[in-house]
Amino acid sequence: MAKALKVAVQMDPIQGVNIDADSTFALMLEAQARGHQLWHYHPKDLALAGGKVVAHAQPVTVERRHGAHWKFGPDETLDLATMDVVLLRQDPPFDMAYITTTHLLEHIHPKTLVVNDPASVRNAPEKLFVLHFPELMPETLVTADAREIRRFRDKHQDIIVKPLFGNGGAGVFHIKPGDSNLNSLIEMFTERSREPLMVQKYVPEVRLGDKRIILVDGVPMGAINRVPAAGEARSNMHVGGRPEQTSLTEREKHICATIGPALRERGLIFVGIDVIGDYLTEINVTSPTGLQEIARFDGVKLEEAIWDAIESKR
Repeated sequence: MAKALKVAVQMDPIQGVNIDADSTFALMLEAQARGHQLWHYHPKDLALAGGKVVAHAQPVTVERRHGAHWKFGPDETLDLATMDVVLLRQDPPFDMAYITTTHLLEHIHPKTLVVNDPASVRNAPEKLFVLHFPELMPETLVTADAREIRRFRDKHQDIIVKPLFGNGGAGVFHIKPGDSNLNSLIEMFTERSREPLMVQKYVPEVRLGDKRIILVDGVPMGAINRVPAAGEARSNMHVGGRPEQTSLTEREKHICATIGPALRERGLIFVGIDVIGDYLTEINVTSPTGLQEIARFDGVKLEEAIWDAIESKR
């Protein structure tokens, strides 16, 4: 049996998590079952002071009990260098506040193991890291130049336009042939942000589902298929997508074998990739989800494999 670890969890407020769906909660339950000690803190409670990375945190115990799924101990100022593991688990948006936490956590990693590696999280945003594997992707454009976007649309007609650092399906638009809204859409995005957009050739197989595959230390361990609701181009479950049991195709196994070594080299232990048809569309490294859905369909607790990987590195 592995030695008991001291584990700090950087996350959104635990009081608001859905204990039937949240992957961080599943990870915490598994850590506790293994005898590891847990602390909970929010990203805003992180500080670099006197050369030390500290967090205003609370010891926490968890149980699968609706309305009473957490119990805090007294507040304390935690020197994160005294922890064995920090789980970097707050949800996007992947903004400058998020990026700043990765810079701070670099001061303690790898002596304190941060999962996922903070420098790699910063350097591998979901919609950009995937561009290193163009042979696995649908044809894609990243730009803030409206002329390039219009040229791409002229070539492909049927396209998806989405913010580069969005999450959860927010701001994803399907521009169909003949749709006259593209210029207005570009103007709206430009007024809101200076960031480039991601534009992709529409993959009609999305109607059959957007598959989330979980890789642990570069190895595919499980998957669910997320089928969009009628009239939706997005398959994210919180906008009505329906989870279904699934297995990996030969193409998906090839995708995982291609990207797996790069994930492992970068210390990206818990990763969720999205595949539509034969195409890799995103590599999610910030706060991947899907553990509980896979457990319900397949009876496999992938949080066990994740903790096995973490313990092997400690």
